[in-house]
Amino acid sequence: MNVIMQFMKKNYKILLVVLTLSIALLGFSLFPSKKESDPEKDKLLIELLTFVIEKGHYNPAAIDDNFSKGVYKDYLNALDPSKRFFLQSDIDEFAKYETQIDDQILNKELSFFELTYTRLMQRMEESKSYYKDALANPFDYKADETFNADYEKLPYCKSTKELKERWRLQVKLSALSTLVEKQKVEEDKKKNAEAGKNDTPKSFEQMEKESREATLSSLNDNFSFIKDLDREDWFSIYINAISSRFDPHTSYFAPNEKERFDLSMSGKLEGIGARLQKKNDFTEVSELISGGPAWRGKQLESGDIILKVAQANGEPVDVVGMRLDDVVKKIKGPKGTEVRLTVKKQDGTIKVITIIRDEVEIEETYVKSSVVEKDGFKYGIIYLPKFYIDFEDQNSRDAGKDVAVEVERLKKEGVQGIVMDVRDNGGGSLKTVVDIAGLFIEQGPIVQIKSAAGKKEVLYDRDSKVQWDGPLVVMINEFSASASEILAAAIQDYKRGVVIGSKQSYGKGTVQNVIDLNQFVRGSTYGDLGALKTTTQKFYRINGGSTQLEGVKSDIAIPDKYAYLKMGERDIDNAMPWDKIDPANYNIWDKQNNFDLAIKKSKARMQANPQLQLIDDNAKWLDERNKENVYSLNIDKFKAEQKALEEKNKKYKPIADYKNEFVFNSLPYELEAMEKDNVLKEKRERWHESLSKDIYIEEAIHILNDLQMENNKGLSNKVKKEKVAIKS
Repeated sequence: MNVIMQFMKKNYKILLVVLTLSIALLGFSLFPSKKESDPEKDKLLIELLTFVIEKGHYNPAAIDDNFSKGVYKDYLNALDPSKRFFLQSDIDEFAKYETQIDDQILNKELSFFELTYTRLMQRMEESKSYYKDALANPFDYKADETFNADYEKLPYCKSTKELKERWRLQVKLSALSTLVEKQKVEEDKKKNAEAGKNDTPKSFEQMEKESREATLSSLNDNFSFIKDLDREDWFSIYINAISSRFDPHTSYFAPNEKERFDLSMSGKLEGIGARLQKKNDFTEVSELISGGPAWRGKQLESGDIILKVAQANGEPVDVVGMRLDDVVKKIKGPKGTEVRLTVKKQDGTIKVITIIRDEVEIEETYVKSSVVEKDGFKYGIIYLPKFYIDFEDQNSRDAGKDVAVEVERLKKEGVQGIVMDVRDNGGGSLKTVVDIAGLFIEQGPIVQIKSAAGKKEVLYDRDSKVQWDGPLVVMINEFSASASEILAAAIQDYKRGVVIGSKQSYGKGTVQNVIDLNQFVRGSTYGDLGALKTTTQKFYRINGGSTQLEGVKSDIAIPDKYAYLKMGERDIDNAMPWDKIDPANYNIWDKQNNFDLAIKKSKARMQANPQLQLIDDNAKWLDERNKENVYSLNIDKFKAEQKALEEKNKKYKPIADYKNEFVFNSLPYELEAMEKDNVLKEKRERWHESLSKDIYIEEAIHILNDLQMENNKGLSNKVKKEKVAIKS
């Protein structure tokens, strides 16, 4: 999940904590030069992390035996979640550390990490032969075998022989699934042949071999990715197993991860504007970012393989076999600098492409809007994927400013209601959510924040201007978290608009700060130590209740496919508890007529809607399916199981086929941009198509229409009364 962010330089309370920590940590200065993988650096990191967390965390857990047990469980699960590497004998050997990790942390010992890391590397190397041996010869698909994929309850294997068998069954399931799909394709070919088409069918033996080869290739790719991880990557997993036991949102950012986090928050980078992916030992261009320098140059294309990278007039460096992160580092660079890529095109030709780096905005991060009509009224849809901001550049784009611009654009188009869609929005900047909520109210409190010391702070919208005073709907789902929940809660508490969506949002009511660990170490030659994201505050609704665990309950709860699955904050074992504080002083919005009537009408519509009843039925079925983990490896039984699932799925096909009654259109400025940008045009067409299949957006528009109609009734009644007064 993304987090509510308040950087320390913008928060004097955190500055006090940092100042205290800086004084206390002066003993960490002037270390001798070491290699990055030196254990001394790892010890320093553990000491820094635990000290900073204990001093700066909202409610730090005691580092004791219970804490140790939690780290032990989380760490081993992160290393080997499917229990296909470690043996029971390994676990027995590790077990003595289950209640000693707390002591190791305090004493800066690394023996548990060293043992598990060394053993994992050994077991992974050994496992390569297990899957390769299993896939070397045809499987017997008539054998009556099963595979249990309930890894949480699955025991560790007691011997190498048992582990090899587990690998064999697992890869057999993968190959069987591929084989059955191939057989379906062949059945279609036979039908085509009957229609006079000359498709030569493949034999069972050919398909069986191809299925094993596909599984082998997939596993080789997986192990190629694992090979790219170094000791520092694995140590980060251990560090995070420690930090996340304080609470689910406290975590360590290695230097590369911190950079990616900053990018996700700002929505921009400096580079060539291309997304890359690893394909065996090669780096492939997977997508060009619309508007970026690579996209503008029209030479680099999706599917190109990058063979070499050169800086300006420097010598080209061969990047075949290089880690993806290292390739990215070589390609990225400051705005205005030159990079030369030697690429292999899809037709096999080799070409050198020169690109001048520039600032690249990740368009998908940013807000977008659309217009729709119903009953002669126009309504606006604003989709906000994240509460983004660039903390380093106040003049850069941020969600607060951008949403204000979209509201003005929609007003210019004459909309009479707005849907604010924050579904799947995991959060972001606290400042921006206060700014956005302030667009819809006159002035007043938006959110309350409580620090570790118990002091309460209320964040206000102090601007009396209301940018949008018309009908408003806020859409949420189970993945709307943090800042999204603050926005929905404020709108709900003010009765400013109707909150619709899942039964409740994610339930993350805590505030995190990112603390640069390098500031605590003077004269270090260890290189970048990364950063720590730690929970420093809790936030509360203006009505006094926390959104922690409980989230925001929708005014109108609409069934969705995830309704019965466990995936919220409340389902995490060490999540912080719910509580409440005194409410802030605020005035309910009184300019919306018959607010409750619109909710009543919506609930009546939903009860009578067979599509929503089908979605709810599907959600219950998915919950049942989620508990079934045993698969038959007998091809006839597997096919029978798949056929039964397909038959059941036919019942739910209308969910995917659903189409609402609305047509969605881009605003004029975007239509103009789309004439020059086919990538943007394609993305907007895909978005509008998804909106046209969205039953939840449909209901949001109906609610806006109800609110608008009631407003008009109120206005009409007011006019009638004025006429009566004039006559009398």
